Amino acid sequence: MLQMSRVDGLVEAARTRLDRLSPEAAYREMTEGAALVDTRCGDARRRTGGIPGSIAIPLSVLPWRMDPASDHADPRVSDPTRRVILLCAHGYSSSLAAATMIDLGFERATDVVGGFEAWAAQGLPVERLEAQAERPRSSARVGLRKSARRDET
Repeated sequence: MLQMSRVDGLVEAARTRLDRLSPEAAYREMTEGAALVDTRCGDARRRTGGIPGSIAIPLSVLPWRMDPASDHADPRVSDPTRRVILLCAHGYSSSLAAATMIDLGFERATDVVGGFEAWAAQGLPVERLEAQAERPRSSARVGLRKSARRDET
């Protein structure tokens, strides 16, 4: 029988490989040229605010944006020699993501202890983001989805 790991153990193991930063240290490094990547979803950033100068990249696409060989690489973060600091809501998923980035060759990747919540609690810069209206779905896309479902039954 396959033995499952607990996520707490995975996070703990990831953190042993990181030189994690306090929010204040992350802010200082950001002002010195490090890329601060906010991995929270757009809804979370609109609800609680964003960090001026940060780069918003959702966690779900982060490896493809950072991989310089990817067709979807983002030049702001795809240099493996650049210091990249990841930030999520509370500092858990960013630890796992930073360890993954190290595995991909980004040896200077790390994350922020406590995530955005700790950043905001320390009184570091946060800006309100304008709520974006939801885009209506095109009728063609909706129609395709409906017909595809009919074909499956």
